[in-house]
Amino acid sequence: MNPESQSPWAIRCRGLRKQYKSRNGSVDAVNGLDLEIRRGECFGLLGPNGAGKTTTIEILEGLLKATAGDVEVLEMRWGKDDNDLKQRIGISLQETRFSEKLSVRETLVLFRSFYNSGSEPEEIEAAVGLEEKTKSWVGKLSGGQRQRLAVACALVGNPELLFLDEPTTGLDPQSRRQLWEIIRRLRDEGRTILITTHYMDEAERLCDRVAVIDGGRLIALGSPSELIATLGGEHVVEFALTSMGHEDLATEEFEALPAVTEVRKEAAGIALTVTEPHIALPALLQKLQSEGQTLARLTTRHVSLEDVFVHLTGRHLRDDETLSP
Repeated sequence: MNPESQSPWAIRCRGLRKQYKSRNGSVDAVNGLDLEIRRGECFGLLGPNGAGKTTTIEILEGLLKATAGDVEVLEMRWGKDDNDLKQRIGISLQETRFSEKLSVRETLVLFRSFYNSGSEPEEIEAAVGLEEKTKSWVGKLSGGQRQRLAVACALVGNPELLFLDEPTTGLDPQSRRQLWEIIRRLRDEGRTILITTHYMDEAERLCDRVAVIDGGRLIALGSPSELIATLGGEHVVEFALTSMGHEDLATEEFEALPAVTEVRKEAAGIALTVTEPHIALPALLQKLQSEGQTLARLTTRHVSLEDVFVHLTGRHLRDDETLSP
């Protein structure tokens, strides 16, 4: 196909729906999702566990059949252009099980045999930093090395479109950073990348645009900076008091402070979204002092995608942990 005649969209879906039967009727894992992903961009699909991320990506990969809706991938459709599509995409699943008794090189040779054309296994080993593990059994690899091997297997066919489903879940900070560098290089090569993640810092660092989904529905779409700008402030002031539980505080009493655009209660205190910390902080301290309140903790930081998610849904994306390499 002449590149000039190509659609600018690598993926387009309209009214995407996936419904599962249950004892109480039916459950919509994906509920009327509309998405357009440009060629050459790194696009993040964000949401908590159970939001519909993996179901959506598996439909786009051709692994699941949608209940309703229209899906176009590289200007083709599953059920009609399956063989061509399989040759032009690469997939790294949320969990990939390899043969423990095959070496890294043998695993890549096996996956390379599935494609009509592609890259040499040794080139891919070097690209993902596994050249020193070429003869190692898969069963002897660390978690981070296994994840890099999964990405390598997705790359060995030299795909135009790469699907990465939760590629860094469970990895230590160093392994996460190594995979981030690999993903950045792939984006710089002009590949289209669709990545699902529930790590907001990961999406901010890697993605050109992100879609936030919850309950199978799209609730926000844009670049990380665009979504962050919707909060109306660039900084967050978080504080806790020693004299009383923060749950007894009324958020309304802080909304009137200068430069404050949003107030919310957190598990460990109060969070203020502010436009100008140098104005909001003195006002906050003066208010607390006049009321005889004593600070137990006070921190400031930049607004993140996590704050956007809390604003949209009323809860944190990951209540169990916070990871920042």
